Amino acid sequence: MKLELELPRITRSTLALYAGASGDHNPMHIDIDVARSAGLDDVFSHGMLNMAYLGRLLTANFPQERIRSYGVRFTSITPIHARPTATATVTKVEDGLTHLDLTMTLEDGTVTLKGQAVVEGDIAA
Repeated sequence: MKLELELPRITRSTLALYAGASGDHNPMHIDIDVARSAGLDDVFSHGMLNMAYLGRLLTANFPQERIRSYGVRFTSITPIHARPTATATVTKVEDGLTHLDLTMTLEDGTVTLKGQAVVEGDIAA
């Protein structure tokens, strides 16, 4: 079984609001001049914002108290104006736990995050 959450485009407003809410004001995410000085075309999304979107996929499908573990590895940046899609795929159900592979993918197929989660109970429960 596969779960999917299509997300809105990452905008400058998205990044500014996330920076304010999280306290992460790293200029690579909000200042185009700083991003360009590092050789990039523009700013890019906070990795933790994308991790939060994957967390939203989990909590939209499972009660929070059933989530036993959740972790990701960042594999690529999410550029401004990208439209990510979060997916969770069941890999096994064993000993009362559902194991999930997680990915965050851009429209061009780039995978920006890979991860795993374990949820108590069967996915159909």
